[in-house]
Amino acid sequence: MTHPAPLMPPSLSLPPLLSAPALPRIIQGGMGVAVSDWRLARAVSMTGELGVVSGTGIDTVLLRRLQDGDPDGHVRAALSHFPDAALAARTVQRFFLPAGRAAGQPYARVPLPTAERHRDAWELSVLGAFTEVFLARQGHANPVGLNLLTKLQLHTLPCLFGAMLAGVDTVIMGAGIPRDIPRVLDALAAGQPATLNLDVRGGDPVPLTLDPAAYGGTGAALTRPKFYPVVASHVLAGVLARKASGRVDGFVVEGPTAGGHNAPPRGPLTLDSSGQPVYGERDGADLPALRALGLPFWLAGSHGTPDALARALAAGAAGIQVGTLFAFAAESGLRADLKADVQARAHAGTLEVFTDPLASPTGFPFKVVNLPGTLSQAGAYAARGRVCDIGYLREAYRTPQGGVGWRCPSEPVAAYAAKGGQAADTAGRKCLCNALMADAGYPQVQRGGHTEPPLLTSGDRLNDLRDLPTPYRAADVIRVLRG
Repeated sequence: MTHPAPLMPPSLSLPPLLSAPALPRIIQGGMGVAVSDWRLARAVSMTGELGVVSGTGIDTVLLRRLQDGDPDGHVRAALSHFPDAALAARTVQRFFLPAGRAAGQPYARVPLPTAERHRDAWELSVLGAFTEVFLARQGHANPVGLNLLTKLQLHTLPCLFGAMLAGVDTVIMGAGIPRDIPRVLDALAAGQPATLNLDVRGGDPVPLTLDPAAYGGTGAALTRPKFYPVVASHVLAGVLARKASGRVDGFVVEGPTAGGHNAPPRGPLTLDSSGQPVYGERDGADLPALRALGLPFWLAGSHGTPDALARALAAGAAGIQVGTLFAFAAESGLRADLKADVQARAHAGTLEVFTDPLASPTGFPFKVVNLPGTLSQAGAYAARGRVCDIGYLREAYRTPQGGVGWRCPSEPVAAYAAKGGQAADTAGRKCLCNALMADAGYPQVQRGGHTEPPLLTSGDRLNDLRDLPTPYRAADVIRVLRG
């Protein structure tokens, strides 16, 4: 996979952040696996708005970049600044392939982490998050954010710590209720061990603890980043503002037309004639109630226009979060062939986005772009052999023997049922882990030479791409949004 080469300073270093920066009017959404990569976040932050890197799957992204030969040398250059030089050097020595992988060669896999055995995954997550934020901060002194999925509890602690080591300014988390994250940020900022509970179906939570001293921490205090949970309603915002484990600094308020995972509709699930969840007035946020909380908030979901930004500001919001327009910018990590195909179809006005109630193993509705050659097509879905070899969306469950097991409704049906899962829950489930890696140009080669297909997600207004030139850059999006 190739990217436009950024203008990098002769030597990499951590720039100081500007003191007391104004709140951004535009937050670039944290999208997919390495779609919101460091190049895109850096380009947005350089305009003075908030660029955001995606921390989802960052351990596997780092691993695969090294195995692809790190052609521009940016990953190894960033790792040379990691506080634990021995850990960084050991990781490069273990996984870096100077000539990249041979054609058809699978990526090396790290053993799937568990609550008891996760050292490899945590080391790579710390290093990957550090690398992504470090590179996004090069060449400017503006803030950079990190986006995580609350559902990925097993990887949250190391991602937060690695990003904080690199000076991340803001953490944004959705796909769940991140009530305990403020306490975690406080502990890590103080150089102290941080604990986060892993939810276990059918049993009590299992505490996970990260000691900074074991993963590159020096004992020195780190800057505590701002924390913006993603909420779908003013009710949840109010609960987090009052009952979170520490300081909440603002909210991203996401409507059901936003890409990626959506909050389920409130009340009983009803599907329309095409099989999509039906959202109503109860699923919208009460903006006066949000304003009454006294914290800044940004509106997300079909807000990627100058008029939408103006309306958001007039309603008392600090601004908007925009994903889709940035996902197809030249700097994003999305594969070039997928960008070109989507942009051509957008200009023809033929793109369709389907809110799939079944696709995601999480159970949350998930926006899927109907695009040939991807898992959105029934034939491609049927032809793919089920395998769970990355495992971010696995669910922890209590076994009959009292231990903690792991299962995912997108894994082989017989394996899921053998672990106590209901076979009916596997219908329509798609392996987002492998598909989103493929979106960013890191598809696994499975047994028999089968290469994992992609699956694109987007907000409902994907056809708005026709209003932008082809190709376009992140700065073009900023200019359009600013009017």
